[in-house]
Amino acid sequence: MKDTNKHQGLRNQLVKQLEDKGITDKNVLAAIGKIPRHLFLDSSFENFAYQDKAFPIEAGQTISQPYTVAFQTQLLEVEKDHKILEIGTGSGYQTAVLCLMGAKVYSVERQNKLFKVTSNLLPKLHIRPKFLSFGDGYKGLPDYAPFDSIIVTAGAPFIPQPLMAQLKVGGRLVIPVGEKEQIMTLLIRKNETQFEKHEFGDFRFVPLLENKN
Repeated sequence: MKDTNKHQGLRNQLVKQLEDKGITDKNVLAAIGKIPRHLFLDSSFENFAYQDKAFPIEAGQTISQPYTVAFQTQLLEVEKDHKILEIGTGSGYQTAVLCLMGAKVYSVERQNKLFKVTSNLLPKLHIRPKFLSFGDGYKGLPDYAPFDSIIVTAGAPFIPQPLMAQLKVGGRLVIPVGEKEQIMTLLIRKNETQFEKHEFGDFRFVPLLENKN
């Protein structure tokens, strides 16, 4: 599992690209500049790992485009020791970004094969989320709620009520909402019953699947 000076140079170029596309959160950029994205991909994609593109991974899923990872993470306004629920562990790349930013990450993955691969990979990279779970992301993790913020990394046809319920007052939920294409949506919990909604344009994600447990 090599991470070379060449890889670091390619990461630096990627960070510059993300800045040029409007990512301003220095902590997000620093995390992306440190994480060896090529190790989260099949070795056949290694030469392309630092392009700003999504790539296929296990179980018919994808590793998100770095810009999408950066954009969603920036919307979360992550602070050190924030307790964050991630729905869709996937390759673990987004998990790694949050962990490097000092968040306490609780993550749910619905694909068992991916869950096993990622659970094995992250410790090898010295990335240690607080909790990884195989289960139905629509249900969240009520036993560990409430969360400072919640990030969903798959396209949901609607915003799951259990996720809204597991968000702290003042917390932020970032979720792509829609069927074939999604609108990146931010909900900020104002009080027990009210949420403030913001929308940030079109993205495309694999679908958020349910009914696993």
